[in-house]
Amino acid sequence: MKKLILVSLFLTAIACQQKEKTEKPGVVADEHSYSKPELAVVKHLDLDIKVDFETQTISGKASWLIDNISKGNEIIFDENTLNITKVTLGDEEKETKFELGKDEEFHGKPLHITIEPNTTKVNIYYSTTKDAVALQWLKPEQTADKRKPFLFSQGESVWSRTWIPCQDSPGIRFTYNAKVTVPKDLLAVMSAVNPQAKNDTGIYSFKQDKAIPSYLMAIAVGDIAFQAIDNRTGVYAEPSMLKKSAWEFAELGKMVVAAEKLYGPYRWGRYDVLVLPPSFPYGGMENPNLTFLTPGVIAGDRSLTSLLAHELGHSWSGNLVTNATWDDIWLNEGFTTYVEHRIGEAIFGKKEFEMQNVITNKELTDNVAEYGDTNADTRLKVSLTGRNPDDGISMIPYVKGYAFLRVIENAVGRKKFDPFIKNYFDAHAFKSITTENFVKYINENLIKGDKTLADKIKLEDWIYKPGIPANILPVSSTDFDAIDKIQKSWRETGVNGLSKKITTTAEKQHFIDHLPADITAKEMAEIDSEFNFTKGGNFIIKRQWFVQAIRHQYKAANPAIEQFLIGISRTGSVMMLYKEMVKTPEGKVGAKQVFEKAKSGYHATTIQAVEDVLK
Repeated sequence: MKKLILVSLFLTAIACQQKEKTEKPGVVADEHSYSKPELAVVKHLDLDIKVDFETQTISGKASWLIDNISKGNEIIFDENTLNITKVTLGDEEKETKFELGKDEEFHGKPLHITIEPNTTKVNIYYSTTKDAVALQWLKPEQTADKRKPFLFSQGESVWSRTWIPCQDSPGIRFTYNAKVTVPKDLLAVMSAVNPQAKNDTGIYSFKQDKAIPSYLMAIAVGDIAFQAIDNRTGVYAEPSMLKKSAWEFAELGKMVVAAEKLYGPYRWGRYDVLVLPPSFPYGGMENPNLTFLTPGVIAGDRSLTSLLAHELGHSWSGNLVTNATWDDIWLNEGFTTYVEHRIGEAIFGKKEFEMQNVITNKELTDNVAEYGDTNADTRLKVSLTGRNPDDGISMIPYVKGYAFLRVIENAVGRKKFDPFIKNYFDAHAFKSITTENFVKYINENLIKGDKTLADKIKLEDWIYKPGIPANILPVSSTDFDAIDKIQKSWRETGVNGLSKKITTTAEKQHFIDHLPADITAKEMAEIDSEFNFTKGGNFIIKRQWFVQAIRHQYKAANPAIEQFLIGISRTGSVMMLYKEMVKTPEGKVGAKQVFEKAKSGYHATTIQAVEDVLK
């Protein structure tokens, strides 16, 4: 314990030193990129690539317009597992020297390219390899329709460098155009303005005229169709999933309008979503113009569409205003979770908002308990130096960031806080900022030297210290209070009829999450018979129920748990189950057996995460 306390004090001291640094926009050191943007930085990408399903490679040319700020003789890119064949300069394609540096785990290699003081364009000829973490190549049988192959990318956090040579830092933004050649029976879409139907050539052109960071570069290719929801929103999906997806997301346009009323105009033109095959490793990925979504959100009753509110929220927090480094990821995810809850309140009402607050608070306390409340990774501003930056993508930046913003909102009131957030987005639009930039902005524009207000908010405690600060807001829900009463009495009164009293996804989740610690397998079976949790279609409910089934040895659910783990690659969700399984020797054996069956359908990042747990 003494060692942990000393480590915590040391890390807090480092954080305070970081906090005191003065940072200039565009000159932010990023531990996870070899690029030196203060010397030479990219500004625009013209991408010309061919997607080959037979070799499972992407090949072509990445032409970068650059700003050689230092007028030096070198620009550095990030690459990881790429095959670089040639580099030329300018429109005249004058061949130049390039050299790859030392390979480091998670980071790949620096690509050193010789340039001239007046160089404005660098052309990199390359192809991907089968080791590209960002790319998932699916066989027809791994798709919903099981007819044609599918490809999708996942760039966050540092994986875009495995399919495009780039300056792979969230602090570096650029616009892009792309020409993509694919098999003629497939459609290509990207994080840009997209086609809505296949053409006869298999050649598609894209334009993203808003400056984005590299992790938001995205591509998907498959047997994809489109259906509009309204004049600026719509759904892409495999043909068999299209109608049910469009029905599920019927309120997408209303969500955009609700977000605009709170935080100003949606600045990306269209907002569409793409429903991907099950191996997609996240619930959603906020790629500009086109959110990538897990098919797990298709519940058939619109009960899980709150996920859309989160991904839509990223159009303001994350895509519009971006964390400059992965140490600052809470600026993306904490703000977006706040925006998600506010959109949800506007669409679904205050009672749902209150229930989600209770659920989010439980996620915070559970996650801090899992890490330990002195663990440095429970700070908002983390340090990922020497580590896989994906380690920063835990629930902490989401739920602790949300709790922190609620504290600020409570301290100043919504009438003051809502304009502050809107102005914050406006002031930093299409920029990447650090935690320190945010602290400076809130001190100058909200706290304004008011010591009483500063003491009420406690910025230092929330951002730079581990654990949960004492001034976290209490949460409550009258709907959940009623379920808590049921929880205390159902053993005496029986479970018959409970499914008519506990009906919404949030209510069912609360009921499941607070089942008695000493519940028996027999009681689990009675509840399952009443609610049909094991065989139900709601992804979130099944996941939470399966955690309890594993914990309380409800073996009747084992076949469904196995199918659940084989059928999805949503990293956070499968990790919840694997972590529970390995707590017992028998469970660990079962977890390894299921993983062997499931991993061929998992994304590479999911495989890495599960393997760490199984060790």
